[in-house]
Amino acid sequence: MTLAELGWNDTFAAAYEPWQSKAHVHPGRVGIEFNQNFRVYVEDGEVDAVIAGRLKHRAGSRAELPAVGDWVAVRQRPEDGAVIVGVLPRRTAFTRRAAGEPTGEQVVAANVDVVFVVMGLDRDYNPRRLERYLLMARESGAAPVVLLTKPDLSPDLSAHIRDVTTLAGDIVVHVVNPKSGEGLEQLRAHLGAGRTAALLGSSGVGKSTIINRLVGSDVQRTREVRASDSRGRHTTTHRELVMLPGGGLIIDTPGMRELQLWDAGDAVRETFDEIEALAGQCHFTNCRHRDEPRCAVKAAVAEGKVPAERLDSYVKLQDELATLARQQEERERKTRR
Repeated sequence: MTLAELGWNDTFAAAYEPWQSKAHVHPGRVGIEFNQNFRVYVEDGEVDAVIAGRLKHRAGSRAELPAVGDWVAVRQRPEDGAVIVGVLPRRTAFTRRAAGEPTGEQVVAANVDVVFVVMGLDRDYNPRRLERYLLMARESGAAPVVLLTKPDLSPDLSAHIRDVTTLAGDIVVHVVNPKSGEGLEQLRAHLGAGRTAALLGSSGVGKSTIINRLVGSDVQRTREVRASDSRGRHTTTHRELVMLPGGGLIIDTPGMRELQLWDAGDAVRETFDEIEALAGQCHFTNCRHRDEPRCAVKAAVAEGKVPAERLDSYVKLQDELATLARQQEERERKTRR
């Protein structure tokens, strides 16, 4: 396992320069994170490591600490084991609002090239949740791809594909059946030597089965989902970076009970491009598309040009982002005081 096979490139090499001359320090990539304990892949194998106390002290937030996919500087000495002493700047990062922390950011996967957003075509099917995943995937800086699983359980496969393709816009949509392996060759086209993908989606949609199929063996545990609600039992309990035999890497993630936004920025405009385009035609420049008169967006909804559910989702996201911004401002004021 070489650094290049793990995704090392000239950008990371340049960022690592300050550590180059330090004794017993080597570059590595975080492969597993579990309760602040880490498995780090290095050029001559892998090591178990913890975070250096100084790095914890310097970190301004939880998001600045190592996450799966991060490139790190690791100090290895017989007397104190392996310690992560630095985190290199990330190229991309899929982040969300940390569960239970109103102003906390959690990095789900770092330095990812492509995000596979996985949604089942059984009871897991939820276009509104898919919008949220795509919004966050776009904001991460990685290229999003939609994977629709369990096509055999869809009551109307062609309608589901049509609706998701319309919602996704210019994002590629693939239909795959992880259990049979059907369609998985389409995923390999997005992978390759040194490229990293991440699988995101609810529990039970087939993420671990997809990895097992790509690897060619059962490296990830899987369980059957409940027939009543198509939910799994969170077989994957931690994030893990898996090497693929044909080159490339893929990050498996636990099913997310909460998917609250942390930051959206331009991703909102990309995800709701039809609403953003119509907003320029509203009578008021600060129109919120709610009770304001002569609203072009509401007119389009009334005419059936834009689904009402899309506008509802857009408005809810705007409210959520506004609330988050207020909470962050309040936290900054308290920090300054």
